[in-house]
Amino acid sequence: MKRRDLLKTIAAVPAAARPQASSDPWKPAFLDVHQNETVIVLTDLILPATDTPGAKAALVNRFIDLILSESPVEEQGRFTRGLAWLDNYSRRLHGVPFVGCTAGQQTKILESIDPDRQPPADLGAGTQFFRDIKGRTVAGYYSSKIGFDELNKGGRVPSTFGCQHGGHSA
Repeated sequence: MKRRDLLKTIAAVPAAARPQASSDPWKPAFLDVHQNETVIVLTDLILPATDTPGAKAALVNRFIDLILSESPVEEQGRFTRGLAWLDNYSRRLHGVPFVGCTAGQQTKILESIDPDRQPPADLGAGTQFFRDIKGRTVAGYYSSKIGFDELNKGGRVPSTFGCQHGGHSA
């Protein structure tokens, strides 16, 4: 998915329609259970909890599932092929799917396919998938309440954009 297309899709999903935590058990609309668990692990490695909540707390996996459930079949296929590639690569290296690896192994796998580290050409499919999941993670995080609150720390977003000069504000 191109960045512009992703931003258009995000803009079309109002915050009120975003998945929220509730007492009802949530089930993915598009991903299967294993794929969803992989997305949770991946997104939390990309945006972990620090002094602020991470991707897992922001329910980024639910955002990704929602977007994918409404995406064209080709895009859905690219994403699920990327998840399968990651599991196959992980099995080749460690004998288990990605979610079965230790946190250290998972980090090393992601480092090996990170496009910013110029991975070998034979890892191109993984590099493309990692680029895609990073973009989706950031988009999902910063369109959530947790992400918005993080962006708005210290009142960076004014309560009004109206004129604040004397006599003009109402």
